[in-house]
Amino acid sequence: MNTVKFNDLVRGHYGRRVARVNVDHIDESNILKVLAKTIGVFNSNKPVVKYLWEYYKGDQPVLYRQKVVRDDVNNPVVLNHAWEIVRYKNGQTYGEPVQLVSMTDEKKITDAVDEFNKYLQKAGKHVQDITSGAWTSAVGTGYKCARLVHKDDIPARINVPTPMNCYIVYNESTDEPLMSVQELFDIDDKRYFQCFTPTHEFRIQDSKLLSFGVNKETGVEMFSRLHVFGGIPIVEYPNNSERISDIELVISVLDAINDLEANRCDAVGQFVASWIKFVNCEVDPETFNKMKMMGALVVKSNNGSDNKADVDVISQELKQGETQVLKDDLWGDVERIVSIPSKQGNTGGDTAGAVELRNGHDSAKAAARLKDPYIVAGEERLMKVILNLLHVEKGR
Repeated sequence: MNTVKFNDLVRGHYGRRVARVNVDHIDESNILKVLAKTIGVFNSNKPVVKYLWEYYKGDQPVLYRQKVVRDDVNNPVVLNHAWEIVRYKNGQTYGEPVQLVSMTDEKKITDAVDEFNKYLQKAGKHVQDITSGAWTSAVGTGYKCARLVHKDDIPARINVPTPMNCYIVYNESTDEPLMSVQELFDIDDKRYFQCFTPTHEFRIQDSKLLSFGVNKETGVEMFSRLHVFGGIPIVEYPNNSERISDIELVISVLDAINDLEANRCDAVGQFVASWIKFVNCEVDPETFNKMKMMGALVVKSNNGSDNKADVDVISQELKQGETQVLKDDLWGDVERIVSIPSKQGNTGGDTAGAVELRNGHDSAKAAARLKDPYIVAGEERLMKVILNLLHVEKGR
């Protein structure tokens, strides 16, 4: 449950940490050291990723707020703008299926590219793109993974591991991916790590390499095995260079909007359920409850003309108009920061270009163009793996 504010969790460290090591190659001789050095990065990212993902789905701190004054009137209202932001950003990137294009006019190549696009459509890649894109926008990074399923029509598939159970290890100097690491659990619920380098697969449990059996030709026990992917099968799709999520950029403002709306609802509830003030008179609880049922109060003044008895309602109504101005101002700040268009209508006399500039469509397009290179880089790596799997399956 997201009972605390996001900054209390990250303490000013925004963006997801990246696992980097100063080695050029990972094999049996150093993989345990590499995993030991980088697992801390994964463990520190994991609770933050979980927080942001649950926040995106509606589990937000306002639901757990506690009031000291008038705690009997408490309306925790979530205006889930986080969902709105992620949905827009994801739709902007993956609203249409990603299509591969040929960089030459040679018919043989263009026909092959068209055939590959049809295969990816048949394999349901668009659905996996949308799923991965939601993770990328909501938590700052996402992943896609190629798998070989040995089916005649669709032998290579794409699935989406979550950032809560996998990460990529990069070279500290070149920033090239060296290894993928995925946290898994066996049938006995014991944790192990499945690791892929560009050429080999490893499995690690309790800081030890697990055996893949004995090599029939050499009689030597194997603690790694060659794979057929032709590269690292898990590919990362960061939201930006710092892996800051779209929610994270404005999460304090979103919390403020939730608090404001909850207080508005409380103000209405407190106005309706106002306290009763008795002046110079005493009414026992039983009599008061009877009078509430009757809808009227009768009191007598026994203190003379100078101290007359009176009954009044204590109420102070919140000025909803001024509150709405503040709410609109906060949401306008969110729109500008995350570059999503305003829903403000055309007041007349504006050209199409003027409307695009005023309502933020041009800014949204510019932000999308900055994200495109990360998508392209990830797709190039993933498509190489998919093509290699298809070649392997065809050669069987």
